[in-house]
Amino acid sequence: MIIATLALVGLYVAMYLWLYKIGIVGSLSCKIGSCEKVNTSPWAVLFGVPVAFWGVLYYIALFSSACLCTLERFAADRRAALLLVVTTGWGVLFSGWLTYLELAIIHAVCMYCVISAILVVIMFALSVLELRVTRTTAG
Repeated sequence: MIIATLALVGLYVAMYLWLYKIGIVGSLSCKIGSCEKVNTSPWAVLFGVPVAFWGVLYYIALFSSACLCTLERFAADRRAALLLVVTTGWGVLFSGWLTYLELAIIHAVCMYCVISAILVVIMFALSVLELRVTRTTAG
């Protein structure tokens, strides 16, 4: 449930950035960094779709996977735990790429992007722990 809860927090962050990108939110409330510079850069779009929307889809998928893993019939299933590791691992790689772009290419940092990256790393660590526990209890 911790991963599901963190995924909801990430969904909120991604949704906020996406609503900004499509013009529903007028300006970003960014206390630290240059969120507008990052989110208006050419790198804020991937395959013609705002990166923040990809984040929304990612966090919905992650939330769904985490909730699935809480069901009793999947609680001890190693495949469910592995699904979380793969999903969060992908998030770590993608967040790493986005962080690289912020630092090396855009020369600006978005605090919401950093929050999302931290959430993904925490969820990855928790999913690895879950996989280890599942492996230990499964045999």
